[in-house]
Amino acid sequence: MEGYKTKDYGQPVKRFVQTMELRDDDALIRQYRQAHDPEHFWDEIKAGIREVGILEMEIYIAGNRLVMIVDAPLDFCWDDAMARLATLPRQQEWEQFVARFQQCDASATSDEKWQMMERMFYLY
Repeated sequence: MEGYKTKDYGQPVKRFVQTMELRDDDALIRQYRQAHDPEHFWDEIKAGIREVGILEMEIYIAGNRLVMIVDAPLDFCWDDAMARLATLPRQQEWEQFVARFQQCDASATSDEKWQMMERMFYLY
């Protein structure tokens, strides 16, 4: 494994890390992966993520466990950004679409699905 290169934003950033579980079903996990590949990911969702100020978003998977890493400017407010994102074009439709793959209620918001993780170690 060679690792993953990170971007240089030319400014200090802060990072948010969240986790969620998918339904433990190989066919659904394959479909979820496909929904996030460059060919199938909805343009409106990508635009909305950028519009609220997110610089980078990555999702990692192990089995049915997801970890999402979000980099944003230091003045980024998570709660304000997520409230705004929820109002942007097709965001509600996207949340309903992906809910069928996720271990959550079909009407759950993104903040209800994803659990914010606490950093418990940092190598200084």
